[in-house]
Amino acid sequence: MEYVMDNRNLNAWYLNASMFLPFEELKRLYLSGNVIGGSLENEGFGKLSSTLSNLEILNLSENYLNDSILLSLSELSSLRYLDLSINKFEGSSHLRGFQLLSRLNNLETLDLSGNSLKNTILFHMRNISSLKTLRLSANQLKGRLDHIHDGTQWRLTNLEELDLSGNLFRNNTISFPQGLSSLKSLTLYNNHLQGSLDTTGLSNLTNLKELDLSGNQIESFQTFKDGGRKLELTHLEELYLDGNLFNTSVFASLNKLSNLKSLSISENQLKGSIDMKDLEAFIKLRELDMSYNELRDFVIHQDISGNHFQIPLSFAPFANLSNLKALLSNENKMVTEPSFYTSIPKFQLEVISLPKCITSQQLSCKLPTFLYYQYDLRYVDLSHNNFSGTVPTWLLENNTKLEDLILKGNSFTGPLSLPSAPNSKVSLIDISQNKLQGQIPTNVCSPFPHLSLLFLSKNAFEGDIPPCLSGMKDLSILDLSNNQLSGRVPEELITKNSLTILRLSNNSLSGHVLPVILNANGLSKLYLDGNNFSGEMANVDVSISEFPTSLREINLRNNKFYGNLPRWMGNVSFLERLALSQNGFEGSIPMEFCNLNRLEFLDLSENNLFGSIPSCFNTLNIKHVHLHGSRLSGPLPIAFYNISSLVTLDLRGNNLTGSIPKWIGTLSSLSVLLLKDNHFHGEVPVQLCKLDSLNIIDLSQNMFSGIIPSCLGNLTLSTETNKILTDSKISPRLTGDGLVKTLGALGNYYYPEGYLEEVIEFTTKSGFLSYEGNILTYMTGIDLSCNNLTGHIPPELGNLSEIYSLNLSHNKLTGVIPSSFAKLHQIESLDLSYNNLSGEIPNQLVELNSLEVFSVAYNNLSGSIPEPKAQFGTFIENSYEGNPFRCGDILHKSCSKTDSPSAISIVSEDKGEDGLIVVLLTIFVVLYINPYW
Repeated sequence: MEYVMDNRNLNAWYLNASMFLPFEELKRLYLSGNVIGGSLENEGFGKLSSTLSNLEILNLSENYLNDSILLSLSELSSLRYLDLSINKFEGSSHLRGFQLLSRLNNLETLDLSGNSLKNTILFHMRNISSLKTLRLSANQLKGRLDHIHDGTQWRLTNLEELDLSGNLFRNNTISFPQGLSSLKSLTLYNNHLQGSLDTTGLSNLTNLKELDLSGNQIESFQTFKDGGRKLELTHLEELYLDGNLFNTSVFASLNKLSNLKSLSISENQLKGSIDMKDLEAFIKLRELDMSYNELRDFVIHQDISGNHFQIPLSFAPFANLSNLKALLSNENKMVTEPSFYTSIPKFQLEVISLPKCITSQQLSCKLPTFLYYQYDLRYVDLSHNNFSGTVPTWLLENNTKLEDLILKGNSFTGPLSLPSAPNSKVSLIDISQNKLQGQIPTNVCSPFPHLSLLFLSKNAFEGDIPPCLSGMKDLSILDLSNNQLSGRVPEELITKNSLTILRLSNNSLSGHVLPVILNANGLSKLYLDGNNFSGEMANVDVSISEFPTSLREINLRNNKFYGNLPRWMGNVSFLERLALSQNGFEGSIPMEFCNLNRLEFLDLSENNLFGSIPSCFNTLNIKHVHLHGSRLSGPLPIAFYNISSLVTLDLRGNNLTGSIPKWIGTLSSLSVLLLKDNHFHGEVPVQLCKLDSLNIIDLSQNMFSGIIPSCLGNLTLSTETNKILTDSKISPRLTGDGLVKTLGALGNYYYPEGYLEEVIEFTTKSGFLSYEGNILTYMTGIDLSCNNLTGHIPPELGNLSEIYSLNLSHNKLTGVIPSSFAKLHQIESLDLSYNNLSGEIPNQLVELNSLEVFSVAYNNLSGSIPEPKAQFGTFIENSYEGNPFRCGDILHKSCSKTDSPSAISIVSEDKGEDGLIVVLLTIFVVLYINPYW
């Protein structure tokens, strides 16, 4: 019998064990994530021992429990599994603490991860002799690993797995006491181990099979002190050294590990060559992961003369490793193999992963020849390597167990060829981002009867979508986007139950698809943007069928839909993302859209919408709102008041009026505010300064007046990941029993669960740029240009050290350019043109080494131009024009002869009428050159 509770949204409460009285036979009890703060007096955990005498599994993780319940737990004599992770245990508030758990003679697994335990916990654990698994990750264990036992004999003779990851252990010695003779797995991932590591103390662990030292800063292994022997763990089969500082010399110190079957050493500092002599000992190796290093070649020493033969991508150094099954070398720097290499390797791989390894840009880059001799492959990833020729269908023909074939981002050309015989194992094919042409074969389905994922995007395919795709019963994701496909979409393709993601974006497809969408009962995400689909959505008869409840994301951007926005769309209350921009929709936004309670993303931009924004538009989940480029009018509606989830508000290019309301300060998550090109007036509200997440502000081309709030200088402009739409990413998995762990840890290839992107358009560097994806997370900027702002530029703006773009041009600003702008170390674009600024350009600005665009044109500035060094040496005359009293070589005007307003001589009375004419002419010339004066 099993009992599960999950009340994560409740406030902290105290457990009353009496509720379990009717369940005397209960064996498994899960109370994870229930915010339990303790137990009622006389009705708490102590009563469980008499009530649940058969309880074997107890999960109390993610609560607020502390040491006070340990005495009660120690009476649950039948417990085999106890999970106390992510609670408030400290190991000190009870006299005997965790020693009490030694009473549990049947306890095999104890999880104490994610608490605040100190080193004393290891002393308390020493007598729980029945334990097989002990997890102490993410606590506060620290200091020297050789001091954790304080000379105490451990009696954990049955312990097989010990997890000490995510703690604070340091120094260069690993040492464990006697009494761990059965230990098979030791995890020290993500500690503070560094430098040259002395592993002498591991000699006690004679049965250790798995050792994880990844995520530290280890550079090398010290040899044993008795004779200088190398690291010897005779039973070790799996060794994880990822994310350290090892170089290629590490292989020499590992070649005594005679039983090693899996070695993972990705993300280190492996550079240059690997000596073949150091690899000869790894004869039992099955899995080798050297990903994300900078390996260039392998060196084979054949005789005493030490001749070096560089045979990179042939992988000749591994040719004799007959047990090798997985070879992972992601993102190294390898060059193509010599054509004379013809040796046949002794290994038969199941997994080969070599993405982003070939850096050569030569036109002809052939596949490694050893692949021709492989007949047992399950997983092949050769993506982003510039391989050319036709698609290697022989990989599918030679390897009848192949499940995943990933050839994305190469230079394969010609029509898509297919294998001659069916391969029932193939689940994933990705040949996107190549140069394939012609039609997708009409029989593309027959060789792959159980295909689940098919990616053919970003090629040059043309013609119709093969009808057979509609009949593939296992197909769940189909991506044919960014080709030249035409014609209509087979109705059965959209309505087939197995398909969850369909992406046909950016082709030339046409027809009326709206009635079909209403029958898409299996689809979760549908992308038809960038085509020629048409129709009037408001006229679709929704009474015939209910809108499919599975659909969460719809992208119909950039098509030819027209008419009013459909009111029935408001009934689709489960929609999370909706994009209808760049169509011909007209009329007002229906009030029914306010019923979209789950909506996170809405884009209705660039249509012919008019009227006001519905005042009820305040769903709890809305994050991104794009309504730019229409004819919406009226003030900013109260609809957006106090929406703490709102990240992006894009209302550019409408006819909105009024001032920015003070409640703008309630949008606590607002990161992007775009109000450009409307009819807003009034002052820039100081409430903007309260928005800690704000980092892109565009109020340009309005009628704002008054001063620039100095408190804008208090904005942190910190980069925010919430500016982008995030989707989880899933790696492919082998369906067989082999190497699933390898692929899971690798994670080099994945497909996103969604393709809708957040795009922000912002003027900077004298251009109108679009930002999307990861680059958007780093963009920061303020644009207040083309308004009626007056007063001085606040010196506090110099505190915006993270800003990339600042535009204050085309206003009526006066005073000097603040010297504090020299602190804008990240700035790339600074535009102060077309104002009434006076004085000189501060010389300190020449230290702005990131500045690419700079303009102070058409002001009242005087004096010499700053010395043209660093970035200031790249600015040309138009950066300074329209300032007649400026001088410098770039303006072809010598500073020694420059007149300034103070230099205009006062004409004496005896000059008479002629002198007066000279003065008037001088004033006229000055005003003609710069009318802003």
